[in-house]
Amino acid sequence: MLRTVGRVIWVSIAFVLAGTVCAFVLITLGLERFVHEAQDVGLEQIGDGSLDVLVGYWNQALFIGGLASALTIVPGLLMVIVGEVAGIRSAIYYVLAGGAALAAIPLLTSFIGTQTAALPSTTFLQIFATAGFAGGLIYWLLAGRQA
Repeated sequence: MLRTVGRVIWVSIAFVLAGTVCAFVLITLGLERFVHEAQDVGLEQIGDGSLDVLVGYWNQALFIGGLASALTIVPGLLMVIVGEVAGIRSAIYYVLAGGAALAAIPLLTSFIGTQTAALPSTTFLQIFATAGFAGGLIYWLLAGRQA
């Protein structure tokens, strides 16, 4: 019984740490993409409405970031529960499941508030999947190997 309680506590700590790594990678790659868009626009084109495009990108990133904190916990928890109950120790499972869990976020947000859903750009999917891969790897390193 004491071992089970200890495992639940350690899994919770590992999940929070993996989520922190996901957030760090997501913010870092998101800001990197924003800077690339800003460099492509250039300072000489700011007056012709290009600044509105950059502000739109920034607002979209903030919106997705806010939803990511609420929506990612469910797919991530399902990944952890399935891995722990099934006793999966494979790093491939945790990395791919983490990537799939976070790549689902832009897909889920595309269906919110619109009648016709448009698929998000591949850039957003790549950023979210990369963050999920990193989080899945961290979770596997901390807790998944002993599932």
